[in-house]
Amino acid sequence: MEQVMEGRDVAAAIAWQADHAANNGAPCTARVVRAQLVLLESDTETGRRLAHWPGRPLEDALPLRLAGGFHHLVLSGADTRLAEVYRGELTDQDAVDALVLDLTHQHDAALLPWLDGPPQTNEAGRSASIMAALLLLSTRIGPRFELNELGASAGVNTMMERYRYDLGGTQVGPADSPMRIRPEWRGDAPVPAPVEIASIQGCDRAPVNLADPAEALRLKSYVWAEVTERMARIDAAIRLAGERAPDLVQMDAGDWVDQRLAAPLEAGTTRVFYHSIVWQYLPPETRARITSAITRAGEGGQRLAWIMLETNRETFRHELTVRYWPGGGEPVLLGQAHAHGAWVQWHGN
Repeated sequence: MEQVMEGRDVAAAIAWQADHAANNGAPCTARVVRAQLVLLESDTETGRRLAHWPGRPLEDALPLRLAGGFHHLVLSGADTRLAEVYRGELTDQDAVDALVLDLTHQHDAALLPWLDGPPQTNEAGRSASIMAALLLLSTRIGPRFELNELGASAGVNTMMERYRYDLGGTQVGPADSPMRIRPEWRGDAPVPAPVEIASIQGCDRAPVNLADPAEALRLKSYVWAEVTERMARIDAAIRLAGERAPDLVQMDAGDWVDQRLAAPLEAGTTRVFYHSIVWQYLPPETRARITSAITRAGEGGQRLAWIMLETNRETFRHELTVRYWPGGGEPVLLGQAHAHGAWVQWHGN
């Protein structure tokens, strides 16, 4: 287990990720992930790169990188044989292993680049946790916010002000939105409060353009195929981005935080930085730089909040925390959430 927690053993990371998918409503994707084990001793470039991964495979989301590549074969029409696995029609693991091995032999060159970067798992369901935190902040430091998303990817959650939320019965957002966010709510509902979004923008080192069909398809490839509500949400986000693109900046996260902290802030507005399942992908020096910059600004008197929905690397639970100034800036645990927004365990009240 220690190897899995440290993410140094590729085989253990694949097995852990497969179990995690199966336990989170994606048994079909879990079979495809588990089949990556047979690639470790294969004579494919993809298998060799997997087997000799130089980083920390679990933290690097290595199994999910390649899972996106396999799903893309189906969505793009390049090879649809995995469709019967994703539909739950082919469930025998040995048969799935054989199919994945054959696909890798036939599409080795196409699959290999999927290992180059982490999955762009932009998931609108995570914005439920961010909105719940904003409701709490509204009651603590005021209702008007300037929102800034780190690691925004395609900007799906940089459009969160356009979504309609039902958070345990607390309704927020435009009633006519095509994006409906309604997670299973555990615990008391957030206290209703006004939330006014003065502006919202995001940054990413390699933002995805949802208006580009190829880039949008790549983003969809990282969504677990059998979780149909997630596929519906990404389709709704693509439609909304087509109506008005999210405001995204291509920039290093540390540089962007410095830039945003230096920008003028309208009186009575709280500047909010937020991110979801992003922190683990940033280099340690960047994380330290951002933490220092935000803390200095808050302690220096800037009206500021920092909302994080991130993985606890010891428990692998996804924890929602907030820091805010005025208010001392100490981290406050508001709850836990499903990685893709299916449920929120709230104790922020």
